Amino acid sequence: MFAGFDELRGGLTNGTPKTLVAAAAHDLHTLEAIYAAAKEFPLKYILVGNRNRIMDISSKLGCTPNPNAIVDAGSDAECARKAVALVHDGLGDVLMKGILESGILLKTALEKNTGVRSSVTLSHLAVLEVPAYRKLIGVTDGGMLPTPTLEQKADIVRNTVSFYRRLGYERPKIAALCASEAVSGKIPETVDAAKLQLMCRNGELGDCLLEGPLSFDIAVSPEAAAIKGVSSMVSGDADVFLVPNITAGNVLSKGLIHWGGAKMAGCILGAKVPIVLGSRSATAEEKLFSIMLCI
Repeated sequence: MFAGFDELRGGLTNGTPKTLVAAAAHDLHTLEAIYAAAKEFPLKYILVGNRNRIMDISSKLGCTPNPNAIVDAGSDAECARKAVALVHDGLGDVLMKGILESGILLKTALEKNTGVRSSVTLSHLAVLEVPAYRKLIGVTDGGMLPTPTLEQKADIVRNTVSFYRRLGYERPKIAALCASEAVSGKIPETVDAAKLQLMCRNGELGDCLLEGPLSFDIAVSPEAAAIKGVSSMVSGDADVFLVPNITAGNVLSKGLIHWGGAKMAGCILGAKVPIVLGSRSATAEEKLFSIMLCI
């Protein structure tokens, strides 16, 4: 269990160096995060983008990248294509989105013969440090699948469980969030949540503890669970919130950030390599946290 990003940072100072490939790296916050990560962790990088702009921004940051670590590229599509090709050819361990649209990078990454897709569903995981919570909390999927089916939700859970085990969680606790804890055919996500809970108990989702449907108050408050008469091993101790759709995940994460003072890292799971994916407006700190998560 990690109480926050500083604690996560402490576990990354050793190990085999990883190589990060950044698409459209000609961006202040992207380069600031990459250089900070390279100073602190065993990390190499390849910067794909406008060479002159990369050198100019680097100079302003007081950094001088190795010219051999820059791959010149013009348009966003070219940046994505060259970055994904490097990873596809085994020259990168982590793919990172710079100053380009997510859709352009993900479309290129998902190309059947030239991309980095695997046989499983890709999903987005946001990990947040929330002042009101005693440990990092994951939110999935708020950035990849608009309205996931039951089968896709099962894949989202499997991706998340596999990732959390790499973080040292032996049995991550997952709360399947819904508007109500009651199962109702009028609210399809509650039916899915109940089915996922059964799948978890049958060992179909990996080694995890998933409960649902759970309303948000029950998921975060044992007192609320007791008042409502809900017996829960997840309430107040969840590691991950599984949301019913992309809108719920996006609103929850951004609400916690902008009104709750949370800090966030984001990545795409399920590809052959983790993909650092955040908003183009993300701060250098958020991009650094995302790099940390992916390496």
